[in-house]
Amino acid sequence: MNIHEYQAKALLKSYGAPVADGVAIFSADEAAAAAKQLPGPLYVVKSQIHAGGRGKGKFKELGPDAKGGVRLAKSVDDVVANAKDMLGNTLVTKQTGPAGKQVNRLYIEDGADIDRELYLSILVDRSVGQVAFVVSTEGGMDIETVAHDTPEKIITVAIDPSTGVTAANTVSLSDALKLEGAAREDAATLFPILYKAFVEKDMALLEVNPLIVMTNGHLRVLDAKVSFDGNALFRHEDVRALRDTSEEDEKEIQAHEYDLAYVALDGNIGCMVNGAGLAMATMDIIKLYGAEPANFLDVGGGATKEKVTAAFKIITADPAVQGILVNIFGGIMKCDVIAEGVLAAVKEVGLKVPLVVRLEGTNVELGKKIINESGLNVISADDLDDAAQKIVKAVKG
Repeated sequence: MNIHEYQAKALLKSYGAPVADGVAIFSADEAAAAAKQLPGPLYVVKSQIHAGGRGKGKFKELGPDAKGGVRLAKSVDDVVANAKDMLGNTLVTKQTGPAGKQVNRLYIEDGADIDRELYLSILVDRSVGQVAFVVSTEGGMDIETVAHDTPEKIITVAIDPSTGVTAANTVSLSDALKLEGAAREDAATLFPILYKAFVEKDMALLEVNPLIVMTNGHLRVLDAKVSFDGNALFRHEDVRALRDTSEEDEKEIQAHEYDLAYVALDGNIGCMVNGAGLAMATMDIIKLYGAEPANFLDVGGGATKEKVTAAFKIITADPAVQGILVNIFGGIMKCDVIAEGVLAAVKEVGLKVPLVVRLEGTNVELGKKIINESGLNVISADDLDDAAQKIVKAVKG
């Protein structure tokens, strides 16, 4: 689960991290009052969407010469003008895709005098099985670009969970970031704070880009991106309350309600599969035969009629879907039960695009018979390779 920058900063501030004062607003009418709560005279007006690259992004409605989604303002009137310009419009960044995201809230923040911009993130390093800091002196840039062009400038420091952030870890991180004086002293406090927040709140990612050294020598968290492990949200009622469903795909929200693993993709062949590994293989073979999957959808090992019906509704609600491939391995569930669920779903939801069904496992022959004798426009496949070829051929006409 992702949250907005202002929510992430409030969370980190509650742990003691150095964060600037700021006020979130939801309408331009609130902009003046928000700015007057801050010291000024420099303000930053920030679009709040679940995507990076906001500063370099462009608003669809404002033309290519308009400012991006993060703007400096030198007066209260300037803050108000920018708020009117940004709220309600669609911001397109590298991470949103061409559709962009509508800006429904802004964060008005006190400005900062910046000397240096640094990069810091915390994540789970699966290569060592520990939480790790990833830092670089190249803050404010796309970390992917830094990793590609100058990988030697990215330093990873794994943290032993039995000790937490040690003095030696702090020295290593401070050296990597070339911190001196007050900034180095701040780091000795900040790094343990960020690690504690990450662990206690079951975060999946904590990214500060940039972490700045101000002209007075002290550190400040200038931006914050936080995502949480969805499997641990039951432990954090306060975190769940921060969820903004307007930033999420409606189909993914519906899938979650039925305990379906669903991720929307850019292709035209909808996939319904049981098992994450099988779903990945299904998407791969669709690409092998020259088409693109429209989604990742795992109904799980215990697929029921209700789950299958819900899955069909989600897939068919996507206007980009021109064909559907159902690939089910009947282990816990028998193939005849799956076949009956598929047909019931087709009858309930309706079917306007080609549908190929591949079944394997317990009672597979009975399952195929049920499909073949259904009288519905459902194409049966013998194996995954056959299924992929049939659905790609059907979609391409």
